[in-house]
Amino acid sequence: MKTHFRTAIGYIRRSPFQALSVSFVLSLTFFVSTLVSVLVYSSSKLIIYFETRPQVIAFLKNDAVDTDIASLQHKLELNTSVKDIVYVSKEEALSIYKNATSDNPLLGQLVSASIFPASLEFSVTDLSYAQNMINELKNESIVDSVGFTAALGGESSLDDVITRLKTVTTYVKIGGIIFTGLLFATSLVILLVITSMRVVGRREEMEILNLIGATKSFIRKPLVIEALIYTLSGVILGWAAAFIAILYLAPSIVTYFGEIPILPKDALGLFELFGIILAIQLFGGAILALSGSLLAISRVKKTR
Repeated sequence: MKTHFRTAIGYIRRSPFQALSVSFVLSLTFFVSTLVSVLVYSSSKLIIYFETRPQVIAFLKNDAVDTDIASLQHKLELNTSVKDIVYVSKEEALSIYKNATSDNPLLGQLVSASIFPASLEFSVTDLSYAQNMINELKNESIVDSVGFTAALGGESSLDDVITRLKTVTTYVKIGGIIFTGLLFATSLVILLVITSMRVVGRREEMEILNLIGATKSFIRKPLVIEALIYTLSGVILGWAAAFIAILYLAPSIVTYFGEIPILPKDALGLFELFGIILAIQLFGGAILALSGSLLAISRVKKTR
């Protein structure tokens, strides 16, 4: 194996510009694929956030009694599409209002708990269940009205929110896959060209080795190792560049999106995410190198 490795390194040293061109294209390919992977991860987290955050509020009538409220709360707890049910009393609603208007204490002094309705607030496991839950709540005798958190808009726009988010995410995934696929195809073509040139340049040497009894694997190994060196360097350089860029931008991104966890907020989670991406890229790079080098060798042999 050391002999094959030294032979591969010798090929690279004799043609440094070819090696640089292959490494550059492969680095660009894996740089883009890393960014696309992070973008797909972030968009998926964005959808999950809006699908699972609390957004439905059932405002109760003033004459609702405790037994009826407890009965409705228990009914919601039995529903598998509902989670995180919270009962907010009139006093708690007043406290929330005072906290929201703390910059103007006079507003809090002009109101009392009696003007605020009690409410039941809850999340749904999937935003697609929200409309059915809203319709059911409207038929409850103790429910006065149903509202939503401000971030989701009114009832008329409820159905469109998650659809738009999923549409954008789908376009991101499709666009990223197509663009990354084109870069992978370009990398494969360059590997084919470089490996074919190596095979043509070594044709006489390969024929001599074949005559003295060298196996096919012995002849092919230096070419395969050379392709593996190209892809390994491309994976590491592209992944490292993307990781440094995301690491530099992560504080600003996390601050901008606030509580939306589009990126892991702890260093361990971020390293875990990029570790998974690196492992996948190393596997994909190995397949790219093996397929490119072996295909080039077989095609050149057929043309002899």
